[in-house]
Amino acid sequence: MLFFGITNCKSIDIPNYESQLAPTLPDYNLPKNWAVLPAAYPENLKHWQSVSSPLQADVFYIYPTLNGEANDLRWNVPINDKIQQAKVRNKAVYFQASAFLNAGALYVPYYRQAHLRSYKNYEKGGKEALNLAYADIKAAFESYLKNYNNGRPIIIASHSQGTTHAITLLKEFFDDKPLQNQLVAAYIPGIAIKKEAFKTLKLMTSPDETGGFVTWNTYKKNYYPKTYALWFKGKAVSNPITWDAQTTSMRQDHKGFLYTNSKLYKKALQVEVKDGLLWTSLPHFPYRLFALNKKRYHAGDINLFWQDINENAVLRVKAYLKAH
Repeated sequence: MLFFGITNCKSIDIPNYESQLAPTLPDYNLPKNWAVLPAAYPENLKHWQSVSSPLQADVFYIYPTLNGEANDLRWNVPINDKIQQAKVRNKAVYFQASAFLNAGALYVPYYRQAHLRSYKNYEKGGKEALNLAYADIKAAFESYLKNYNNGRPIIIASHSQGTTHAITLLKEFFDDKPLQNQLVAAYIPGIAIKKEAFKTLKLMTSPDETGGFVTWNTYKKNYYPKTYALWFKGKAVSNPITWDAQTTSMRQDHKGFLYTNSKLYKKALQVEVKDGLLWTSLPHFPYRLFALNKKRYHAGDINLFWQDINENAVLRVKAYLKAH
């Protein structure tokens, strides 16, 4: 497998949402309900810190869908589910959130994540499951603001389902709100986003721009998904290598992607920004044969550009701190 992540969900008879008791509401005043807090980074996460102390900013990261097994009939997974917790720490945090470690102090709440089927079955329980998941993100963010932030600049980072919740979070707390003054940037790939999704948060088009968002959905070059016209056409796309308005990049500009063997591969790919999509070339690295038939690179939206994000997040924080 080239990248981690849940990419499909088989059809199965599922119970009505109303027939299941919702998992217990988390108390985010308790450290145990956070996958990552700055005071207690996991040892494998510390490996990616290249500075003795991060910049004076915070990173609030919302992880992607990690429960998509067909035989899992739950609409929402409890945050104390040990299997889910391990996925969060060893997959999402290690391969995605780690890209932001040098830009600020990292905060990752566990949340009662909605099952992958919630998107396909949105009108048949999915909406309620996703709303429940967002309620946790909101509660965690409010706890973070109250107990940890202390007026520091903020990066919002997310992927896939995490981005579904990040969009709502940005609208509720930042968009045309006083807290926007503390927003360094929102890195929110993995969900198609309208260019005019926000009132005052804009798609950023320069590497050191702050106060807006960047987003992309990655596919193999020259491939259009079946849902292209419905979901992607006309949507916002950033170039996660050049971070500007360029629609293409060169391989030598690629800073590096993080593979599942924990190695970084530099100058491995080039991208092309299409209408609503980000196309990537087949990565040049020792295991590229495993990616020959892959067309949807959704699960690699972040770790394909891991070092590019790492350096850009630091750049934006420095630009924010200089301006403020």
